[in-house]
Amino acid sequence: MKELNNALIAVQSQLVAKKDERNTFGKYSYRTAEGILAAAKPLLAAEGLTMRMSDSIAEMGGMVIVTAEVTISNGIDSVSSTASAGVDPNTKGMSIGQCFGSSSSYARKYALNGMLLIDDSKLDPDTQDNSKKVAFKPIPNAKQIESMKKAVESGNTDAVAKALNDKYDVSDSLRKDILG
Repeated sequence: MKELNNALIAVQSQLVAKKDERNTFGKYSYRTAEGILAAAKPLLAAEGLTMRMSDSIAEMGGMVIVTAEVTISNGIDSVSSTASAGVDPNTKGMSIGQCFGSSSSYARKYALNGMLLIDDSKLDPDTQDNSKKVAFKPIPNAKQIESMKKAVESGNTDAVAKALNDKYDVSDSLRKDILG
């Protein structure tokens, strides 16, 4: 049986999880947990490794949190990675189950990214045009988010969407939360 560390290094160094999904609204490509798993499964099998994923739910500061855990094992030793995501049961257009499922998917994707060393930043060398300088956009703070939500409620959705695209670095879930 291969030592877990060496087997995991082999998987991490060979894994290619392309950003093969496209968000036409935000005009960016992204990868999904399903895409990561499709790329990882054959590599894990070749190294004699198994992977397990599970979720746990907790309340933290009045917010429901889903924490995903990814565990890889060689049958003797194991290593785990976790990531968490908040659940907003008031997300417009989503049932409570969909809210939990969306948060679970998000947390699982980032637990997989951590376990498999997938760089999901804008500086990902596979997606970056290295001939141009990359300008970093700030993540909006809580006060700015509330201000944008109020602007959307007042009918300024287009202006807020433009600000989110041009001025801020926001996740899909935060964009959806702000724009409704």
